Amino acid sequence: MLALAGLMPDFRLQSEDGEAITTTAVTAAWGAGAFGLLGALVWPLVVRALLLVPALVLGLLVFFLNGSLLLVALRLIPDGGGEAAPDNAVVVAAVMSAVASATSTALAVRDDNAYRRRLSRLAGRRGFAGRDPGPPAGSPPGLLFVQLDGVGHRVLRDAVGQGLMPTVATWLRTTHRLTPWRTDWSSQTGASQLGILHGSNHDVPAFRWYEKDTGRLMVTNRPASAAEMERRAVARTADGGLLTVDGASRGNLFGGGAEQLALVLSGSARMGRGSRSRAGYFAYFRDPANSVRTAVSCTAEVFREIGQSVRARLAGERPRVGRGGLYPFIRAFATVVERDVVVSAVMGDLLAGRAAVYADLVAYDEVAHHSGPHSRDAARVLRRLDRSLALIAEAVEHAPRPYRLVLLSDHGQSPGETFESAYGLTLKDLVRAASGLPVPRRAQRTRSGAEARYALRSAVRLPSAEWQEEPAAGHDSEPVVLASGNLGLISFPDVPHRLTREEIDRRHPALLRTLADHPGIGFLLVRSERHGSVVLARDGQEVPVRELTDGGPLAVFGPGAAAAVRRTDGFAHVADIMVNSRYDPATGEVHAFEEQIGSHGGLGGEQSEAFLLSPLVLSPPVGEGGRLVGAEAVHRVLRRWLREGLGPQVPIAPAAAAARETSVHKIPAPGHETSAPGLSGPAPGDLSPAGGSGTADARADTPREPAGDRNTRA
Repeated sequence: MLALAGLMPDFRLQSEDGEAITTTAVTAAWGAGAFGLLGALVWPLVVRALLLVPALVLGLLVFFLNGSLLLVALRLIPDGGGEAAPDNAVVVAAVMSAVASATSTALAVRDDNAYRRRLSRLAGRRGFAGRDPGPPAGSPPGLLFVQLDGVGHRVLRDAVGQGLMPTVATWLRTTHRLTPWRTDWSSQTGASQLGILHGSNHDVPAFRWYEKDTGRLMVTNRPASAAEMERRAVARTADGGLLTVDGASRGNLFGGGAEQLALVLSGSARMGRGSRSRAGYFAYFRDPANSVRTAVSCTAEVFREIGQSVRARLAGERPRVGRGGLYPFIRAFATVVERDVVVSAVMGDLLAGRAAVYADLVAYDEVAHHSGPHSRDAARVLRRLDRSLALIAEAVEHAPRPYRLVLLSDHGQSPGETFESAYGLTLKDLVRAASGLPVPRRAQRTRSGAEARYALRSAVRLPSAEWQEEPAAGHDSEPVVLASGNLGLISFPDVPHRLTREEIDRRHPALLRTLADHPGIGFLLVRSERHGSVVLARDGQEVPVRELTDGGPLAVFGPGAAAAVRRTDGFAHVADIMVNSRYDPATGEVHAFEEQIGSHGGLGGEQSEAFLLSPLVLSPPVGEGGRLVGAEAVHRVLRRWLREGLGPQVPIAPAAAAARETSVHKIPAPGHETSAPGLSGPAPGDLSPAGGSGTADARADTPREPAGDRNTRA
């Protein structure tokens, strides 16, 4: 405070006629003491009173509120020995909070107990964990699952080999094993994370899809859609999810059955006092030093993105997509705000001794979409994520119970020029032209479907009814064309059933052949009246799905492609025409139907190859020579590990499950049954391949759990 008073002309700690240095020092001590006392006693009450303020607005408001506390503290100094202009008060309070935070950390570093208390305060333990006393002494090891969104198996190996992730490299050398796993056809967070957390991603054909029976558009990164997907998965499996017993879900699309939620998108659609999906922001920003640190880092990230974008444009880098507008701020949110809040929440969970924690860090996925999965920009994000993992590992050392840390991803990303950039028109334009419909002179691009965009919306304002999904188009004969990375979905909303190839040919004779013969398209999936569903590809290739193998038109997409297509073909909400872009195995490139040069969502390349990094003390994910295929198979592995560490999971009371179900803000769906009998597919709890998961190799090493060993049995 003395130093700032000497540096800032409008901040005084003595009267105008001057005072002795000792008197000024006493004045500074009074002011600093009063400011610290107000911060300890008044600040938590102020934050609690502002819980209805949008989360990021609170983060900015912290500066002004902190400055106001300083002005009050100066007025409490005897004889009025201090004053400051309001703008200076904001700066002084911010600097003092940051210095106090750094100083207390430095003082605590040599004392384990003090350092643990410091970590607990930084994590906002009370905000995340309530007033629980923590687990009793001798509790079994808990499990911490950290998801690096969009980091593929190859990207992780390369990052470790290049020295970008020393923390992960140390784990690989000493305590962990690395296992690849193959995603479903819909290689995106909505399908993968739903399967991992809830044991079923049945009837999730893509990131976006149109439902003929309800007349609505489902988008997995919208809160109402995420809540409905979660509700369907719980109804299908009769199981609350992976985190039902003493679990916490942080930064995810879905809750996984956890009671402790922070930054969970499906929770943003819940109404009532029980909803705590945004609690993470308030627990984080209750420490003014966090706001200072995050604001500085956010500003630096915005300028970093602008500089990298300009450099790429001047260098003529290809491929390239637009990175202007609000994108620098979206990137800053994903790589700084969401990362810091999620890491802080995880630290709070560890210090509270939660039994199972699942957290998602989306920073790499957001940057790789716009800069490319193997770009320098994405590599720098991986380096910073590794530092976050080191901080989490440090918190594990101070936790009241041992933890087994599992690192995993939900999918990878495949590079490549966008479909529009490569061929001069969007998929929607191509469909309209081939259907004899007018094509707009100016193409309407599909926005990137990255998860961070709607997470940012959740942070800057309260969830509202306008977030419900709107119909994608009027009920006329014009097709609805949706993009999910390099997977396209074409539906005809005026027909209540899945249109057949013959019906499509009668309506639009040139459509299917135009799409199948296009050089940017790999194959189509469509139903046929004569052969059942068929796969169409270039040069007149046509293979019935029941005869489909990993050869023929699917040969370049690798092993498991035929099984993935066959499984999706059985979904109730599969589109009339499913379109997968071309994949070049020589370059590893695909063509996204969105504005992304690093994409995922369909088949082709690294997007389908995720990873699972697990401690050696846990049983191997699969047997020798086996393959782990499908998000549902990953769920069974994680469930097995929970049993190994914590024993059989105890079911929660049916009343509690019913209470959670009614807390979800449901979308009106005419004629749609919400009970399990109204859902298609196998009986509740059936996670067998008939329900669409895994391969024989994965099943052999991940036996189905007994019915009595499931938690949240309805």
